[in-house]
Amino acid sequence: MKLRLPLAAALALCALLAQAQSLPAPKEFYFDEDPHTTRAIVAVQGDGDAVVDRLAANIARRSSDVESRAQLARVAMRSGRMELGEELYRAAQKAAASNQRLARAVTWNYAWDLYRAGEPGRALEQWQSLLGGWPSTPSWQPPTLAMALWKVGRKAEAASWYAAAVRTEPQQWSGTSAYARLLPDWREEDRATLAEVQAYWQANPPAWP
Repeated sequence: MKLRLPLAAALALCALLAQAQSLPAPKEFYFDEDPHTTRAIVAVQGDGDAVVDRLAANIARRSSDVESRAQLARVAMRSGRMELGEELYRAAQKAAASNQRLARAVTWNYAWDLYRAGEPGRALEQWQSLLGGWPSTPSWQPPTLAMALWKVGRKAEAASWYAAAVRTEPQQWSGTSAYARLLPDWREEDRATLAEVQAYWQANPPAWP
């Protein structure tokens, strides 16, 4: 007899499995800049219905327009249309597959929109797919992965990634006073989550290596 799980239960199981996937151990230092990845994708300036119409028109004219598709995906997800937004992001990832820099930017943006939609486990899965690429040690990874890992309850791993940020720039990350300057695009609640990681790291500093 085949076991059939209700859809909600199946989705919850998938989320748990994604959260359980182990990340590779952090490297010692993360000095690399990665501006091609950590950029907001903006094909059309502005907001409102006029921008949505222009983005949709761009995609209709040229189905391979990755940036218009990714921006429209963000608009959809931030307006609560998760299914449409994710469909657009997946299509953008597929269309950008031959362009590593663009593909990384799409995935980074997709991960943030998942995180801000209350899906930290799935966001973590997207960010994890960017590990091991080029640059190999981008400075955004330790604080971002520490925040996501903490949010899904993986506190020891979160502390180990935060420790990598501290090793790299101890004057910046040993405390929390510089967060607003270091993380200007993060919401206050995201910086507050990272502050929880910092407090845990301070009380339980992991050994290196």
